[in-house]
Amino acid sequence: MADQLTVIVLAAGGGTRMKSKTPKVLHRVAGRSMVGHVLHAVSATKPGCVCTVVGHQREVVGPHVTELLPDGVLAVQEEQLGTGHAVRVALDALTAADRMPEAGTVLIAYGDTPLLQGDTLRDFAAQHEAAQAAVSILSGIVAEPFGYGRVVRDDDGEVLAIVEEKDATVEQREITEINSGILAFDAAFLIDAIKRIGNANAKGEYYLTDSVQLAREAGLTVAAHPIDDVWQTEGANDRAQLASLGREMNRRIVDRWMRDGVTVMDPATTWIESDVQLSPDVTILPGTHLLGATVVGEDAVIGPDTTLQDCEIGEGARVVRTHAQLAVVDARANVGPFSYLRPGTHLGADGKIGAFVETKNARIGAGAKVPHLSYVGDAEIGEGTNIGAGTIFANYDGVEKHRTKVGRHARTGSNNTFVAPVEIGDGASTGGGTVVRRNVPPGALAVSSGLQRNIPGWAQSRRSGTPQADAAAAAASGAEPDDTAAD
Repeated sequence: MADQLTVIVLAAGGGTRMKSKTPKVLHRVAGRSMVGHVLHAVSATKPGCVCTVVGHQREVVGPHVTELLPDGVLAVQEEQLGTGHAVRVALDALTAADRMPEAGTVLIAYGDTPLLQGDTLRDFAAQHEAAQAAVSILSGIVAEPFGYGRVVRDDDGEVLAIVEEKDATVEQREITEINSGILAFDAAFLIDAIKRIGNANAKGEYYLTDSVQLAREAGLTVAAHPIDDVWQTEGANDRAQLASLGREMNRRIVDRWMRDGVTVMDPATTWIESDVQLSPDVTILPGTHLLGATVVGEDAVIGPDTTLQDCEIGEGARVVRTHAQLAVVDARANVGPFSYLRPGTHLGADGKIGAFVETKNARIGAGAKVPHLSYVGDAEIGEGTNIGAGTIFANYDGVEKHRTKVGRHARTGSNNTFVAPVEIGDGASTGGGTVVRRNVPPGALAVSSGLQRNIPGWAQSRRSGTPQADAAAAAASGAEPDDTAAD
Protein backbone atom coordinates (compact mmCIF):
# COMPACT_ATOMS: atom_id res chain seq x y z
CA MET A 1 0.00 0.00 0.00
CA ALA A 2 2.78 2.44 0.88
CA ASP A 3 4.08 2.71 -2.69
CA GLN A 4 0.56 3.58 -3.83
CA LEU A 5 -0.04 6.11 -1.04
CA THR A 6 0.38 9.83 -1.63
CA VAL A 7 -0.14 12.32 1.18
CA ILE A 8 -0.96 16.00 0.76
CA VAL A 9 -0.49 18.18 3.84
CA LEU A 10 -2.27 21.54 3.78
CA ALA A 11 -0.22 24.18 5.60
CA ALA A 12 -0.89 27.41 3.72
CA GLY A 13 -3.25 29.21 6.10
CA GLY A 14 -2.39 32.51 7.75
CA GLY A 15 -3.73 31.73 11.21
CA THR A 16 -4.74 35.34 11.90
CA ARG A 17 -6.40 34.40 15.19
CA MET A 18 -3.00 33.43 16.56
CA LYS A 19 -2.11 37.14 16.40
CA SER A 20 1.50 36.18 15.93
CA LYS A 21 4.41 36.98 13.65
CA THR A 22 5.11 33.23 13.69
CA PRO A 23 3.13 31.25 11.09
CA LYS A 24 0.44 29.15 12.73
CA VAL A 25 1.84 25.77 11.69
CA LEU A 26 5.25 26.67 13.14
CA HIS A 27 3.94 27.24 16.65
CA ARG A 28 5.43 24.55 18.84
CA VAL A 29 3.79 21.83 20.88
CA ALA A 30 5.89 19.43 22.98
CA GLY A 31 9.11 20.48 21.30
CA ARG A 32 8.03 20.28 17.66
CA SER A 33 6.21 22.60 15.33
CA MET A 34 2.60 21.63 14.69
CA VAL A 35 3.40 20.81 11.08
CA GLY A 36 6.44 18.88 12.31
CA HIS A 37 4.15 16.59 14.31
CA VAL A 38 1.93 16.07 11.28
CA LEU A 39 4.88 15.27 9.00
CA HIS A 40 6.17 12.85 11.64
CA ALA A 41 2.81 11.05 11.62
CA VAL A 42 2.65 11.10 7.83
CA SER A 43 6.16 9.67 7.53
CA ALA A 44 5.13 6.73 9.71
CA THR A 45 2.78 5.58 6.92
CA LYS A 46 5.83 5.25 4.63
CA PRO A 47 4.08 6.93 1.69
CA GLY A 48 5.38 6.99 -1.84
CA CYS A 49 5.32 10.79 -1.83
CA VAL A 50 4.38 13.68 0.45
CA CYS A 51 3.40 17.08 -0.92
CA THR A 52 3.08 19.99 1.51
CA VAL A 53 1.13 23.07 0.43
CA VAL A 54 2.49 26.33 1.83
CA GLY A 55 1.31 29.88 1.30
CA HIS A 56 1.27 32.38 4.15
CA GLN A 57 4.89 33.23 5.07
CA ARG A 58 6.08 30.49 2.76
CA GLU A 59 9.63 31.89 2.94
CA VAL A 60 9.67 30.62 6.55
CA VAL A 61 7.36 27.61 6.41
CA GLY A 62 8.82 26.18 3.19
CA PRO A 63 12.44 25.78 4.42
CA HIS A 64 11.19 24.30 7.70
CA VAL A 65 9.15 21.68 5.86
CA THR A 66 12.02 20.90 3.49
CA GLU A 67 14.41 20.44 6.42
CA LEU A 68 12.03 17.94 8.01
CA LEU A 69 11.15 16.16 4.78
CA PRO A 70 13.91 16.68 2.17
CA ASP A 71 12.41 14.16 -0.27
CA GLY A 72 8.96 15.75 -0.26
CA VAL A 73 7.36 18.04 -2.82
CA LEU A 74 6.62 21.64 -1.90
CA ALA A 75 3.62 23.41 -3.48
CA VAL A 76 2.91 27.13 -3.16
CA GLN A 77 -0.67 28.40 -2.89
CA GLU A 78 -0.36 32.10 -3.73
CA GLU A 79 -3.95 32.87 -2.74
CA GLN A 80 -5.79 30.92 -0.07
CA LEU A 81 -9.02 30.12 -1.94
CA GLY A 82 -10.08 27.06 0.00
CA THR A 83 -9.10 23.45 0.48
CA GLY A 84 -10.16 22.39 -3.02
CA HIS A 85 -7.92 25.05 -4.52
CA ALA A 86 -5.04 23.99 -2.25
CA VAL A 87 -5.31 20.37 -3.37
CA ARG A 88 -5.41 21.48 -7.02
CA VAL A 89 -2.16 23.39 -6.42
CA ALA A 90 -0.67 20.27 -4.84
CA LEU A 91 -1.62 18.08 -7.77
CA ASP A 92 -0.08 20.60 -10.16
CA ALA A 93 3.16 20.55 -8.14
CA LEU A 94 3.20 16.75 -8.15
CA THR A 95 2.73 16.77 -11.92
CA ALA A 96 5.62 19.23 -12.35
CA ALA A 97 7.82 17.00 -10.19
CA ASP A 98 6.81 13.94 -12.20
CA ARG A 99 5.36 12.37 -9.04
CA MET A 100 1.67 12.62 -9.85
CA PRO A 101 -0.14 9.49 -8.66
CA GLU A 102 -2.02 7.64 -11.40
CA ALA A 103 -3.52 5.09 -9.02
CA GLY A 104 -3.71 4.24 -5.36
CA THR A 105 -4.81 6.40 -2.44
CA VAL A 106 -4.32 10.09 -1.78
CA LEU A 107 -4.59 11.18 1.86
CA ILE A 108 -5.32 14.79 2.77
CA ALA A 109 -4.05 15.99 6.17
CA TYR A 110 -3.72 19.38 7.85
CA GLY A 111 -0.61 21.05 9.23
CA ASP A 112 -2.18 22.22 12.51
CA THR A 113 -3.28 18.86 14.02
CA PRO A 114 -0.28 17.96 16.19
CA LEU A 115 -1.86 15.00 18.00
CA LEU A 116 -2.40 13.07 14.76
CA GLN A 117 -0.79 9.61 14.84
CA GLY A 118 0.72 7.55 12.05
CA ASP A 119 -1.18 4.38 12.94
CA THR A 120 -4.45 6.33 12.66
CA LEU A 121 -3.57 7.37 9.11
CA ARG A 122 -2.49 3.83 8.20
CA ASP A 123 -5.74 2.35 9.51
CA PHE A 124 -7.80 5.02 7.77
CA ALA A 125 -6.10 4.37 4.43
CA ALA A 126 -6.66 0.63 4.86
CA GLN A 127 -10.35 1.14 5.66
CA HIS A 128 -10.72 3.40 2.63
CA GLU A 129 -9.20 0.81 0.32
CA ALA A 130 -11.19 -2.04 1.84
CA ALA A 131 -14.42 -0.10 1.20
CA GLN A 132 -13.35 0.57 -2.41
CA ALA A 133 -14.55 4.12 -1.87
CA ALA A 134 -13.99 7.09 -4.13
CA VAL A 135 -13.90 9.32 -1.04
CA SER A 136 -13.55 8.45 2.63
CA ILE A 137 -14.00 10.84 5.52
CA LEU A 138 -12.25 10.56 8.86
CA SER A 139 -15.11 11.69 11.07
CA GLY A 140 -15.72 12.11 14.78
CA ILE A 141 -18.65 12.27 17.16
CA VAL A 142 -18.46 15.41 19.30
CA ALA A 143 -20.82 16.95 21.84
CA GLU A 144 -20.31 20.50 20.55
CA PRO A 145 -19.98 20.42 16.76
CA PHE A 146 -20.16 24.21 16.21
CA GLY A 147 -17.76 25.35 13.53
CA TYR A 148 -17.27 21.93 11.94
CA GLY A 149 -18.59 20.56 8.69
CA ARG A 150 -21.33 17.99 9.36
CA VAL A 151 -21.43 14.50 7.89
CA VAL A 152 -24.93 14.08 6.47
CA ARG A 153 -26.20 10.49 6.16
CA ASP A 154 -29.45 9.01 4.88
CA ASP A 155 -31.73 6.72 6.88
CA ASP A 156 -29.59 3.73 5.88
CA GLY A 157 -26.39 5.36 7.14
CA GLU A 158 -24.99 6.10 3.71
CA VAL A 159 -22.98 9.30 3.47
CA LEU A 160 -24.79 11.90 1.38
CA ALA A 161 -22.68 15.03 1.85
CA ILE A 162 -20.51 17.19 4.06
CA VAL A 163 -22.13 20.53 4.84
CA GLU A 164 -20.08 23.40 6.24
CA GLU A 165 -21.35 25.30 9.28
CA LYS A 166 -22.21 28.47 7.36
CA ASP A 167 -24.11 26.54 4.72
CA ALA A 168 -25.93 24.13 7.06
CA THR A 169 -29.65 24.20 7.80
CA VAL A 170 -30.93 24.34 11.38
CA GLU A 171 -31.54 20.57 11.30
CA GLN A 172 -28.09 19.84 9.87
CA ARG A 173 -26.45 21.87 12.61
CA GLU A 174 -27.88 19.41 15.13
CA ILE A 175 -25.75 16.61 13.61
CA THR A 176 -22.90 15.61 15.96
CA GLU A 177 -20.82 13.64 13.44
CA ILE A 178 -18.26 16.05 12.09
CA ASN A 179 -15.75 16.08 9.29
CA SER A 180 -12.23 16.18 10.68
CA GLY A 181 -10.96 17.46 7.33
CA ILE A 182 -8.77 14.39 6.89
CA LEU A 183 -9.89 12.67 3.71
CA ALA A 184 -8.85 9.73 1.58
CA PHE A 185 -9.39 9.61 -2.17
CA ASP A 186 -9.05 7.20 -4.99
CA ALA A 187 -6.31 8.96 -6.95
CA ALA A 188 -8.01 8.72 -10.35
CA PHE A 189 -11.28 10.08 -8.96
CA LEU A 190 -9.53 13.00 -7.21
CA ILE A 191 -7.63 14.03 -10.34
CA ASP A 192 -10.92 14.21 -12.25
CA ALA A 193 -13.08 15.71 -9.48
CA ILE A 194 -10.72 18.49 -8.46
CA LYS A 195 -11.30 20.22 -11.80
CA ARG A 196 -15.08 20.25 -11.29
CA ILE A 197 -15.29 21.71 -7.79
CA GLY A 198 -16.91 25.16 -7.83
CA ASN A 199 -17.13 28.01 -5.33
CA ALA A 200 -20.87 28.66 -5.11
CA ASN A 201 -21.03 28.88 -1.33
CA ALA A 202 -21.23 31.49 1.44
CA LYS A 203 -17.47 32.11 1.50
CA GLY A 204 -16.85 31.89 -2.25
CA GLU A 205 -14.18 29.23 -1.71
CA TYR A 206 -13.43 25.91 -3.37
CA TYR A 207 -14.39 23.27 -0.82
CA LEU A 208 -12.67 19.92 -1.15
CA THR A 209 -15.66 18.38 0.61
CA ASP A 210 -17.80 19.12 -2.45
CA SER A 211 -16.08 16.06 -3.93
CA VAL A 212 -18.48 13.97 -1.83
CA GLN A 213 -21.43 15.22 -3.86
CA LEU A 214 -19.53 14.62 -7.10
CA ALA A 215 -18.86 11.03 -6.07
CA ARG A 216 -22.49 10.51 -5.14
CA GLU A 217 -23.67 11.88 -8.47
CA ALA A 218 -21.34 9.45 -10.24
CA GLY A 219 -22.75 6.53 -8.27
CA LEU A 220 -19.46 5.94 -6.45
CA THR A 221 -19.00 4.86 -2.85
CA VAL A 222 -18.51 7.48 -0.14
CA ALA A 223 -17.46 6.21 3.29
CA ALA A 224 -17.04 7.81 6.70
CA HIS A 225 -15.01 6.22 9.48
CA PRO A 226 -15.52 7.75 12.94
CA ILE A 227 -12.42 8.01 15.09
CA ASP A 228 -12.75 7.44 18.83
CA ASP A 229 -9.86 9.72 19.69
CA VAL A 230 -11.12 13.03 18.28
CA TRP A 231 -8.16 14.86 19.86
CA GLN A 232 -6.04 13.57 16.98
CA THR A 233 -8.00 15.67 14.53
CA GLU A 234 -8.15 18.85 16.62
CA GLY A 235 -6.44 21.94 15.22
CA ALA A 236 -5.26 25.12 16.91
CA ASN A 237 -6.56 28.45 15.66
CA ASP A 238 -5.54 30.61 18.62
CA ARG A 239 -3.19 30.56 21.60
CA ALA A 240 -5.84 29.13 23.95
CA GLN A 241 -6.43 26.14 21.67
CA LEU A 242 -2.67 25.73 21.26
CA ALA A 243 -2.25 25.55 25.04
CA SER A 244 -5.11 23.05 25.28
CA LEU A 245 -3.46 20.79 22.71
CA GLY A 246 -0.15 21.16 24.51
CA ARG A 247 -1.63 20.07 27.82
CA GLU A 248 -3.30 17.07 26.24
CA MET A 249 -0.17 16.02 24.40
CA ASN A 250 1.93 16.36 27.55
CA ARG A 251 -0.62 14.30 29.49
CA ARG A 252 -0.31 11.53 26.91
CA ILE A 253 3.49 11.65 26.83
CA VAL A 254 3.77 11.53 30.63
CA ASP A 255 1.21 8.73 30.83
CA ARG A 256 3.09 6.69 28.22
CA TRP A 257 6.39 7.00 30.10
CA MET A 258 4.77 5.99 33.39
CA ARG A 259 3.35 2.89 31.71
CA ASP A 260 6.85 2.15 30.38
CA GLY A 261 8.32 2.06 33.88
CA VAL A 262 9.19 5.68 34.69
CA THR A 263 8.13 7.11 38.06
CA VAL A 264 6.59 10.57 37.73
CA MET A 265 5.79 11.90 41.18
CA ASP A 266 3.52 14.72 40.00
CA PRO A 267 2.29 14.45 36.39
CA ALA A 268 0.51 17.81 36.66
CA THR A 269 3.80 19.72 37.06
CA THR A 270 5.96 17.54 34.81
CA TRP A 271 6.52 18.42 31.16
CA ILE A 272 8.21 15.99 28.77
CA GLU A 273 8.67 16.83 25.09
CA SER A 274 8.18 14.42 22.21
CA ASP A 275 11.81 13.53 21.46
CA VAL A 276 12.89 12.89 25.07
CA GLN A 277 14.08 9.34 25.82
CA LEU A 278 13.76 7.84 29.29
CA SER A 279 14.93 4.48 30.64
CA PRO A 280 13.02 2.25 33.05
CA ASP A 281 13.21 3.18 36.73
CA VAL A 282 13.98 6.82 36.09
CA THR A 283 12.36 8.97 38.78
CA ILE A 284 11.06 12.44 37.92
CA LEU A 285 10.20 14.73 40.82
CA PRO A 286 7.71 17.64 40.72
CA GLY A 287 8.34 20.75 38.67
CA THR A 288 10.62 19.07 36.12
CA HIS A 289 10.78 19.97 32.42
CA LEU A 290 12.58 17.58 30.04
CA LEU A 291 12.99 19.25 26.67
CA GLY A 292 14.43 18.66 23.21
CA ALA A 293 16.48 15.51 22.69
CA THR A 294 17.20 14.88 26.38
CA VAL A 295 18.13 11.29 27.27
CA VAL A 296 17.99 9.99 30.85
CA GLY A 297 19.55 6.70 31.92
CA GLU A 298 18.21 3.98 34.19
CA ASP A 299 17.79 4.75 37.92
CA ALA A 300 18.55 8.45 37.48
CA VAL A 301 16.60 10.90 39.63
CA ILE A 302 15.68 14.25 38.11
CA GLY A 303 14.22 17.15 40.05
CA PRO A 304 12.47 18.70 41.72
CA ASP A 305 12.30 22.03 39.90
CA THR A 306 14.71 21.08 37.12
CA THR A 307 14.87 21.97 33.42
CA LEU A 308 17.01 19.89 31.07
CA GLN A 309 17.23 20.73 27.37
CA ASP A 310 19.12 18.49 24.95
CA CYS A 311 21.03 16.84 27.81
CA GLU A 312 22.40 13.34 28.40
CA ILE A 313 22.04 12.03 31.95
CA GLY A 314 23.74 8.78 32.89
CA GLU A 315 22.55 5.82 34.92
CA GLY A 316 22.03 6.52 38.59
CA ALA A 317 22.81 10.23 38.29
CA ARG A 318 21.05 12.79 40.48
CA VAL A 319 20.12 16.25 39.17
CA VAL A 320 18.40 18.58 41.64
CA ARG A 321 16.98 22.08 41.09
CA THR A 322 19.15 22.62 38.04
CA HIS A 323 18.92 24.33 34.67
CA ALA A 324 21.01 22.61 31.99
CA GLN A 325 21.34 22.86 28.24
CA LEU A 326 23.45 20.73 25.88
CA ALA A 327 25.22 19.16 28.84
CA VAL A 328 26.33 15.59 29.62
CA VAL A 329 26.21 14.12 33.13
CA ASP A 330 27.75 10.68 33.40
CA ALA A 331 26.71 7.76 35.58
CA ARG A 332 26.22 8.29 39.33
CA ALA A 333 27.23 11.95 39.17
CA ASN A 334 25.45 14.56 41.28
CA VAL A 335 24.33 18.02 40.20
CA GLY A 336 22.72 20.77 42.23
CA PRO A 337 20.89 22.24 43.87
CA PHE A 338 20.75 25.59 42.07
CA SER A 339 23.31 24.72 39.41
CA TYR A 340 23.46 26.12 35.89
CA LEU A 341 25.02 23.86 33.26
CA ARG A 342 25.55 25.68 29.99
CA PRO A 343 26.39 24.12 26.61
CA GLY A 344 29.56 22.08 26.47
CA THR A 345 29.51 20.93 30.09
CA HIS A 346 30.55 17.31 30.62
CA LEU A 347 30.59 15.93 34.17
CA GLY A 348 32.33 12.58 34.54
CA ALA A 349 31.13 9.51 36.38
CA ASP A 350 30.78 9.93 40.15
CA GLY A 351 31.58 13.63 39.82
CA LYS A 352 29.82 16.55 41.45
CA ILE A 353 28.66 20.01 40.45
CA GLY A 354 27.24 21.53 43.59
CA ALA A 355 25.17 24.42 44.84
CA PHE A 356 25.29 27.72 42.97
CA VAL A 357 27.85 26.53 40.42
CA GLU A 358 27.79 27.68 36.79
CA THR A 359 29.67 25.75 34.12
CA LYS A 360 30.23 26.34 30.42
CA ASN A 361 32.34 24.44 27.88
CA ALA A 362 33.89 22.56 30.75
CA ARG A 363 34.99 18.94 31.03
CA ILE A 364 35.05 17.75 34.62
CA GLY A 365 36.65 14.34 35.07
CA ALA A 366 35.44 11.22 36.81
CA GLY A 367 35.13 11.71 40.55
CA ALA A 368 36.05 15.40 40.32
CA LYS A 369 34.08 17.91 42.36
CA VAL A 370 33.12 21.56 42.06
CA PRO A 371 30.98 21.71 45.18
CA HIS A 372 30.15 25.34 45.89
CA LEU A 373 29.66 28.86 44.57
CA SER A 374 31.95 28.72 41.53
CA TYR A 375 32.12 29.60 37.85
CA VAL A 376 33.89 27.08 35.61
CA GLY A 377 34.14 28.24 32.00
CA ASP A 378 36.37 26.92 29.20
CA ALA A 379 38.06 24.45 31.51
CA GLU A 380 39.31 20.92 31.86
CA ILE A 381 39.42 19.40 35.34
CA GLY A 382 41.11 16.04 35.86
CA GLU A 383 39.72 13.01 37.65
CA GLY A 384 39.54 13.12 41.42
CA THR A 385 40.27 16.85 41.67
CA ASN A 386 38.48 19.08 44.17
CA ILE A 387 37.85 22.73 43.37
CA GLY A 388 37.51 24.97 46.43
CA ALA A 389 34.45 27.08 47.14
CA GLY A 390 34.12 30.46 45.46
CA THR A 391 36.51 29.68 42.59
CA ILE A 392 36.40 31.67 39.37
CA PHE A 393 37.83 30.41 36.08
CA ALA A 394 38.58 33.79 34.49
CA ASN A 395 38.38 32.71 30.87
CA TYR A 396 37.85 36.04 29.05
CA ASP A 397 40.50 38.71 28.55
CA GLY A 398 38.08 41.20 27.01
CA VAL A 399 38.79 40.04 23.48
CA GLU A 400 39.19 36.26 23.41
CA LYS A 401 38.27 33.22 25.50
CA HIS A 402 41.05 31.04 26.92
CA ARG A 403 41.12 27.62 28.61
CA THR A 404 42.28 26.53 32.03
CA LYS A 405 43.50 23.00 32.68
CA VAL A 406 43.56 21.51 36.17
CA GLY A 407 45.25 18.12 36.47
CA ARG A 408 44.32 14.89 38.23
CA HIS A 409 43.81 14.77 42.00
CA ALA A 410 44.60 18.44 42.49
CA ARG A 411 43.32 20.33 45.54
CA THR A 412 42.58 24.00 45.05
CA GLY A 413 41.76 26.39 47.88
CA SER A 414 38.70 28.53 48.42
CA ASN A 415 38.25 31.90 46.73
CA ASN A 416 40.73 31.18 43.94
CA THR A 417 40.89 32.90 40.57
CA PHE A 418 42.48 31.06 37.64
CA VAL A 419 43.47 33.59 34.98
CA ALA A 420 43.43 31.69 31.70
CA PRO A 421 45.34 30.40 29.88
CA VAL A 422 46.92 28.53 32.77
CA GLU A 423 47.64 24.94 33.82
CA ILE A 424 47.66 23.42 37.29
CA GLY A 425 49.52 20.13 37.35
CA ASP A 426 48.53 16.71 38.64
CA GLY A 427 48.45 16.55 42.41
CA ALA A 428 49.09 20.28 42.81
CA SER A 429 47.48 22.55 45.40
CA THR A 430 46.63 26.24 45.68
CA GLY A 431 46.20 28.28 48.82
CA GLY A 432 43.03 30.10 49.82
CA GLY A 433 42.53 33.40 48.03
CA THR A 434 45.19 32.62 45.42
CA VAL A 435 45.15 34.29 42.01
CA VAL A 436 46.85 31.87 39.63
CA ARG A 437 48.45 33.63 36.68
CA ARG A 438 51.25 31.18 35.93
CA ASN A 439 51.36 27.44 35.46
CA VAL A 440 51.63 25.37 38.65
CA PRO A 441 53.92 22.32 38.38
CA PRO A 442 52.65 18.88 39.43
CA GLY A 443 52.68 18.46 43.19
CA ALA A 444 53.48 22.13 43.89
CA LEU A 445 51.62 24.51 46.19
CA ALA A 446 50.78 27.90 44.66
CA VAL A 447 50.10 30.93 46.86
CA SER A 448 49.84 34.53 45.77
CA SER A 449 48.96 36.41 48.96
CA GLY A 450 51.56 37.80 51.40
CA LEU A 451 51.93 36.95 55.07
CA GLN A 452 49.10 38.07 57.30
CA ARG A 453 49.78 41.27 59.26
CA ASN A 454 47.67 42.33 62.28
CA ILE A 455 47.34 46.03 63.30
CA PRO A 456 46.48 46.15 67.02
CA GLY A 457 43.80 48.61 68.19
CA TRP A 458 42.59 49.44 64.69
CA ALA A 459 38.89 49.27 65.61
CA GLN A 460 39.29 51.50 68.66
CA SER A 461 41.28 54.13 66.76
CA ARG A 462 39.43 54.07 63.43
CA ARG A 463 35.89 53.14 64.52
CA SER A 464 35.66 54.97 67.82
CA GLY A 465 32.15 55.19 69.24
CA THR A 466 30.77 52.28 67.23
CA PRO A 467 29.57 48.91 68.57
CA GLN A 468 32.58 47.38 66.83
CA ALA A 469 35.03 49.58 68.77
CA ASP A 470 33.16 49.03 72.04
CA ALA A 471 33.23 45.25 71.60
CA ALA A 472 36.95 45.34 70.81
CA ALA A 473 37.71 47.51 73.84
CA ALA A 474 35.68 45.24 76.12
CA ALA A 475 37.45 42.17 74.81
CA ALA A 476 40.84 43.82 75.33
CA SER A 477 39.99 44.72 78.96
CA GLY A 478 38.36 41.40 79.75
CA ALA A 479 35.06 43.11 80.64
CA GLU A 480 31.68 41.66 79.78
CA PRO A 481 30.19 43.21 76.58
CA ASP A 482 27.26 45.63 77.01
CA ASP A 483 24.60 44.13 74.72
CA THR A 484 22.23 47.06 75.40
CA ALA A 485 24.57 49.63 73.81
CA ALA A 486 22.98 49.28 70.38
CA ASP A 487 19.40 49.55 71.67
